[in-house]
Amino acid sequence: MGFYDSLETGAQLDSYRIETPVARSGMASIYRATDLRDNRTVALKIPHPDMEADPILFDRFQREAAIGEKLHHPNVMRVFAGEDRSRVYMVMEWCEGRLLRQILNQGKLPQDRALRIAAGVLEALDYIHANGVVHRDLKPENIMVDDHDSIKLIDFGIAGDIGARRLTYANFTATLGTPDYIAPEQVKGKRGDGRTDLYAMGVILYEMLTGKVPFSGPSPLAVMNDRLLNHPLPPSVANPAISPQLQEVLYRALERDPKNRYATAHDFLWDLQHLNEVGAAPRSELRDWRKRKSHLPRKLLFYAALALIPVVILLLMVLIARHG
Repeated sequence: MGFYDSLETGAQLDSYRIETPVARSGMASIYRATDLRDNRTVALKIPHPDMEADPILFDRFQREAAIGEKLHHPNVMRVFAGEDRSRVYMVMEWCEGRLLRQILNQGKLPQDRALRIAAGVLEALDYIHANGVVHRDLKPENIMVDDHDSIKLIDFGIAGDIGARRLTYANFTATLGTPDYIAPEQVKGKRGDGRTDLYAMGVILYEMLTGKVPFSGPSPLAVMNDRLLNHPLPPSVANPAISPQLQEVLYRALERDPKNRYATAHDFLWDLQHLNEVGAAPRSELRDWRKRKSHLPRKLLFYAALALIPVVILLLMVLIARHG
């Protein structure tokens, strides 16, 4: 049993006392802890031993820490630096509240609450994009909401930093994420930019307002196929309370071509806060959404195969590292 496997309540790691485990993923475990120097509650993200031994995943963990340490915004979870540590781990701000996913599991949200949460996320995106960071995995599981609907954007595990050196697995990380929220350009294996996050925010807002995601299917490939070929159920059909202006905002965020999407989070937020000034012109999406294309075109299969190449390479490297 390794050091990280033996952490229990009351264990001490440098200046931190472990209080309770919070979450565990394939890469790391997160613990609630107390900083013994000032009794501040923090979260510790500690990589698993297997991840530390994998140079690719370990580099990814360090990249996440470096990105987090340079971001300072009330809607972004802080990552603290500037101290010597006996092991590799992240010290993060402890965030009270619930994940947006837990809230959405109870159904759609009232419109005023959905717009309030969306505004908080867009303010966070506007800030990180201005600082050269693209989240690339924006989804309800990565948004913490407190009792006053203030939000914290969390988990920059596959975020991209424009100012940092480009890693050899950059194209692999750019295609990660949850199929329900990844943008069409990610499906095609492209790296994406801030507009990729805005697409994901459009999906999340659609889900908050209607209780469902705009594209679905029996498998991740089917979801991606639906996104590239078809139009979603019009928001106002899924929820008649949605105005033509708000529906137009959703369509602008969900444009397949990034060039037609909102250029910045600020533009997206401005429209949400000034719906009475949003022009809602007739759209083909409102006319043609019932026309469903279910075949998998050769181009999509090509993109899917292309996106799988880095995955296969990564798996081979993991196997070599573990059995070498």
